[in-house]
Amino acid sequence: MKNLLTTTAILEFGTGLGLVAIPSTLVMLLLGAQLDTAVGLVIARVAGIALLTIAVACWLARLDANSHIARGLTGAMVIYNAGAVAIFLYAGLALRLSGIGLCPVIVVHSAMTVWCITSLLSRRP
Repeated sequence: MKNLLTTTAILEFGTGLGLVAIPSTLVMLLLGAQLDTAVGLVIARVAGIALLTIAVACWLARLDANSHIARGLTGAMVIYNAGAVAIFLYAGLALRLSGIGLCPVIVVHSAMTVWCITSLLSRRP
């Protein structure tokens, strides 16, 4: 579980930092659309802070990867990753949004969902 939490921390830190610093660019790469309102920028930056929070939690939990807390965090990450897949699939299929990063993000979040589930099923605290 240590590798899972470390990988999650690194990925979410990078994405969170991107959403805080350059939200319009990140959204353009992901969805192929401009983030052109003040409200959109604020929401994107709040999402960035949330991802930075996830990154910190995963980074700290990696030091005690077999604890109940790490397992709880991994369970929460199943919901986050599966939810991200669902939302990005909806954006691509129903809303017809598409940027160069959309398919890779769907693949990464799908893989992370499977990794989280596998980790939860294979390890006991």
